[in-house]
Amino acid sequence: MSSHLSRRDMLRLVGLGAGALGLGGVAACAPSADGPEEDTAKSATNFSFASWSLADNASKAKIEELMRGYGSKAGITVNGVPLAYNNYLNQLTLQVRGGQFTGAAQMDIAWLAGLAALGKLRDLGEVAKGAGYTEAALSSGQVDGKQVGLPWTTAAIGLIANRDLLQKAGVTTAPSTITDFEATLRALKGTGVIPYAASTKVAQLKDILIWMQTFGSPLLDGDKVTVGDDASIEAVTWYKKLYDEKLIAPDVERVDARTLFAQGKAAIYDDAIVGRDFVVKGSPDKSIADKLDPIARPVKNAGDKPRAVQWGHAVVVVEGEGANTATDFAKWLTSDEQTVLGYFKDLSLPPTTTTALASEQVKTDAFTSQFSERITATATPNPFWKYPQYAQMETVISEQVQAVLVGKSKPADAMREAGRAVQALIK
Repeated sequence: MSSHLSRRDMLRLVGLGAGALGLGGVAACAPSADGPEEDTAKSATNFSFASWSLADNASKAKIEELMRGYGSKAGITVNGVPLAYNNYLNQLTLQVRGGQFTGAAQMDIAWLAGLAALGKLRDLGEVAKGAGYTEAALSSGQVDGKQVGLPWTTAAIGLIANRDLLQKAGVTTAPSTITDFEATLRALKGTGVIPYAASTKVAQLKDILIWMQTFGSPLLDGDKVTVGDDASIEAVTWYKKLYDEKLIAPDVERVDARTLFAQGKAAIYDDAIVGRDFVVKGSPDKSIADKLDPIARPVKNAGDKPRAVQWGHAVVVVEGEGANTATDFAKWLTSDEQTVLGYFKDLSLPPTTTTALASEQVKTDAFTSQFSERITATATPNPFWKYPQYAQMETVISEQVQAVLVGKSKPADAMREAGRAVQALIK
């Protein structure tokens, strides 16, 4: 089989449903701050750990340190398998499908259903019990109710504002409703900045989905696609209004938005919690870190729960040689307090356990604490993630939304067409 399949081809390859999950393995012993417990260490075996963080110079050293630490205590070797993020799902799927990879693997939570469809992931439900993960974190590692991944870091995609630019526009409190948000954007426009660097390129227009949910569309009801309902049409009509009033800008995706925000040319944009590091490193404003303000997404009606889409990484275990020790490693890596707080200290990625989140180390990081309380607390998974072909679904919707923005289609026509096209992908 060719290793040059596109990501879309790979998502089709692994099947059209979430599929059968691997058989549950024997639960590993609970890890400690120093590594595996004695019983686990006595029976430990070498295993492989696949990770895109091992292929990233910014995080490689920390991950290798963790692998060495666990391996030393267990008396084994953790064999690193570095795979670049852009080709990660493609390459790992090929290796798992062909029986060339077993052990533990880092996974973007959006990819879990696709890999689970191969039927080779261990059910980690018993392992997760009593480990102290938050409910939100646990849900991010589930596919069809099965715990296929242990949450390593859990956050969300949310709105980040430049507090200084808001204050210069006379905005002293974060907007809580859509009406407030529009007023805020118009005030910001008067200062000469891009009020909201929202995604308007197809590559990142999937961000519109969370606004559709904000306006009341569930997106999916069972296996029935609801895109094309009144709420989704209302959301896209509103987005088009922002576009026409130049409250959002054309040809913007995540990288563009980060750059505009870092340069002080945009006041609000959507990003994951890791966006802070990109902005701070890329900004000529040496004090910008102190101006970053995570804000809850405005709601349609006062009293509604703010919407956010989950973002994060999980660790899965592929059945086969070394899977038992890999399971213990996955639990230690994601739930041992000393380990996860060290990971947070070095890489600024929030932990997934209640005790770690409540620690002074996390609480005194204002940005992380505020992001967790205002955004992550009400985040939910993208409902389309349960389908391995979710990326195709997002692209279909994004293309129709862009057609609305540039005036080639009406919101109602575009969303109904998008809904029909997405429904056709569910079989």
